[in-house]
Amino acid sequence: MNEMREVEVAVIGAGQAGLAAAYHLRRTGFEPERDFVVLDHSPGPGGAWQFRWPSLTYGRVHGMHALPGRELTGADPARPSSEVIAEYFTDYERAFDLRVRRPVDVTAVREGANGRLLVESSDGTWATKALINATGTWDRPFWPRYPGQESFHGRQFHTARYPGPEAFAGLRVVVVGGGASGTQHLLELAPYAAATTWVTRRPPVFREGPFDEDAGRAAVALVEERVRQGLPPKSVVSVTGLPLNDAIRQGLADGVLDRLPMFDRITPDGVEWKDGRRVSADVILWATGFRPAVDHLAPLRLREPGGGIRVEGTRAVVDPRVHLVGYGPSASTIGANRAGRAAVRDIRRLLAEPAGEPVAA
Repeated sequence: MNEMREVEVAVIGAGQAGLAAAYHLRRTGFEPERDFVVLDHSPGPGGAWQFRWPSLTYGRVHGMHALPGRELTGADPARPSSEVIAEYFTDYERAFDLRVRRPVDVTAVREGANGRLLVESSDGTWATKALINATGTWDRPFWPRYPGQESFHGRQFHTARYPGPEAFAGLRVVVVGGGASGTQHLLELAPYAAATTWVTRRPPVFREGPFDEDAGRAAVALVEERVRQGLPPKSVVSVTGLPLNDAIRQGLADGVLDRLPMFDRITPDGVEWKDGRRVSADVILWATGFRPAVDHLAPLRLREPGGGIRVEGTRAVVDPRVHLVGYGPSASTIGANRAGRAAVRDIRRLLAEPAGEPVAA
């Protein structure tokens, strides 16, 4: 499509961060479709949650924080989180009349005329004065590369396409990754699999005791410092450690969570280490995380030499018209809510600047 339309603000992505930003735009007087537009590439509401595996029930979701202005109440903890949260997001979009456009694929954001940014998409081109990028990470699963990977005769999955534990019945499974997803997968599929092996690059750190507000702030500060330096963000979980709950304790006691160091190569029938140790496998499950989905911003040249986008608050330092929410320290449900509010506050100040005057970075 070649149609060009103008808005004050374009929001890319309608997950937690994008909806929070849209809510605050609406609440402060911006009218959807006239003043701002929300573009989402997913087939329906629910953000990345709609793609989670069926066995991840709502009761097993850690730290799902409600969107601003509307609580999620009465959800059945036994239902799949993909269903519960998709319904919640559907209701939220309708309640606040956010008019999300989907499915819309944004291919590029580049410099336009008169100080505007051009958001090029399958829904045409939007000329906007400010951009809120809320594209998350789900679309960029990280697959490490190891020698011999192409020779493996078994199957390889990533968390992004995890099919549920039944798919591993009677199989020998190597799970790679020391985060929450890796431990969840192991504990879930171990009763079905013929054998499981857990490998991680670093020894896992299990956290005893409650994770209070002070600990949360300290963890977020560590991630925030990375993006302030223009380094690729790490997840908040990577600096908090894994909570030592009853399920984890049982997994440790049963030997399911006996961790091995990372293997050195993949063979046709398994994995092996330099010291000669070998493990046979039918499946390798990569619980190795995700990277920010920001390739469409490449024409703006926001990346720093360190590989990340340098961000102050939510604002890209290189271009104060661009805000990244759900990126780095705001890549959590509560962080996304706060980031959406902060981005809208900054954008209101930016739009209030007299035309032609520079905006202070």
